[in-house]
Amino acid sequence: MLDGHSFALCLTHDVDRPYKTYQSGYYAVTERDVSHLTAALRGKNPYWQFEELLALEDSLDVRSAFYFLDEQNLFRDRPVRDWLDPGNWKRYVGRYDLSDPNIVDLIRELDDGGWEVGLHGSYESYDDPERLAGEKQRIESILGGEVIGGRQHYLNLDVPETWRHHADLGLKYDASLGSSSTYGFQYGDSIHRPFGDEFVVFPLTIMEVALPSPTEHLERAWRECRAVLDEAREREAITTILWHPRYFSETDFPGYRELYRRIVEYALEAGAWVGPPAELYDRLDHPPEASGEAATSDYKTTSQH
Repeated sequence: MLDGHSFALCLTHDVDRPYKTYQSGYYAVTERDVSHLTAALRGKNPYWQFEELLALEDSLDVRSAFYFLDEQNLFRDRPVRDWLDPGNWKRYVGRYDLSDPNIVDLIRELDDGGWEVGLHGSYESYDDPERLAGEKQRIESILGGEVIGGRQHYLNLDVPETWRHHADLGLKYDASLGSSSTYGFQYGDSIHRPFGDEFVVFPLTIMEVALPSPTEHLERAWRECRAVLDEAREREAITTILWHPRYFSETDFPGYRELYRRIVEYALEAGAWVGPPAELYDRLDHPPEASGEAATSDYKTTSQH
């Protein structure tokens, strides 16, 4: 499976908020922080980091996966009673539309360049297969090809039903099993096959927000990541990391881009296979038929509402 590599490192990015201007209203209302509005009025958008991100990965000769979100609009799609809940502002305000020409061009550029384009299932889609099917179809209509995997927004899962919905829709893998507050191998050091067939779960090993802040403690964050990578090599593990694209902004999140670079460089120097989950999925030996039902006791429901 690893073809002589010491371990595998899957690189993933959830595309949640590529426009800081959209998020400004949320912070101004819920946290009374007008600095975000000030940046918006100046026409700056430090969250659009795709050129920098792709250039970084290209310089390291690696590719990754980008999961795109088709989220509801608070004022168009939600009942009026939801407008007064600050949590709903965070969930539904400041997102983007898949029909945005910039997003369309980005999806096609990624695909043309060898990056994986996947599905970032919206907040409520984890238990709504009809909604999830529509989101998958919309991304595929832009991509002009098949989406084979992705991750649920907020890591929302109803185990094993969410995975059953994924499999029924033709998805081959999910990368939602994990945590936004802890890192390491709590969810395993290899893939899971919840139905004993070709459908695969890639556990999330590190999400950037779970780490000590590289902005304030870069070397400490790096020591933690290096320890995880060293353990991955010892275990011959399959690891997955998540870096949201906005965290590549040196203006808003200094240190995160450097930490990501160090992780990828260290993994490559250690002889790891590095790339997007879809590419690793194609390297796996898959059973021809289902051999059993999901053992729900083996997993935790990770819905992080």
